[in-house]
Amino acid sequence: MTASRPPRILIIAGSDSSGGAGIQADIKTVTMLGGYAMTAITAVTAQNTRGVTGVELLTPDFVAAQMDACMTDIGVDAVKIGMLGSADIAEVVADRLEDLPVPIVFDPVMVATSGSTLADEATVGVFEWLMELATLTTPNVPELAALGGDAAMQARGVTYLAKGGDADGPEVTDVLHRAGQVPVIWSDPRIVTRHTHGTGCTLASAIATLLARGLELDQAVAQARLFVRRALEAAPGFGSGHGPMGHQAVR
Repeated sequence: MTASRPPRILIIAGSDSSGGAGIQADIKTVTMLGGYAMTAITAVTAQNTRGVTGVELLTPDFVAAQMDACMTDIGVDAVKIGMLGSADIAEVVADRLEDLPVPIVFDPVMVATSGSTLADEATVGVFEWLMELATLTTPNVPELAALGGDAAMQARGVTYLAKGGDADGPEVTDVLHRAGQVPVIWSDPRIVTRHTHGTGCTLASAIATLLARGLELDQAVAQARLFVRRALEAAPGFGSGHGPMGHQAVR
């Protein structure tokens, strides 16, 4: 890859009609960090800052077709996985990625910032396969609990970033766990704002892009966290609920 050719990031996720999270947040993040964004859309949602009012899933075969179209022509330097929508989609995604030798960042989306459920029990059941394939899994507090907590994740040997944005307190602490290594801990003052829609999507896409650019995992996480914090500070103030961040303002 030359300096004139951006890293190619395949995003597998759902669409957010309001533009704050999902595929839309992913594309903005990858673009702002110098990557080339491609997509395999798993679902189309009707949502805004107040919540999700409708979800239409694409078929597993069509999700696979989107992935194949990107991988066989443009090529892929890293993958970001977000909302999957069904166990069948999760399985076909895992199958397609089984032998892909690039960084994979898996954001195990279960619940939207607004509280809407985005993954049923059967879908969560396939997450273990995806976590085995992933370079990094990025659960938030409730997602980590649903996956069995730190003990279960460490027993599986999963490399994961335990995100602390949903925890209480004046500090946000994120912890990177890697088998056989001392955890890496980041802690920063909490940015008090209601404009947090898409933080998880943004962080995972940023990490994937930075890994594709050749950064080590801890460096990629550190820089991605900084990108999210700057986007939070630059939020445009849209909506009456959990508003979008200001990706376009980050330089």
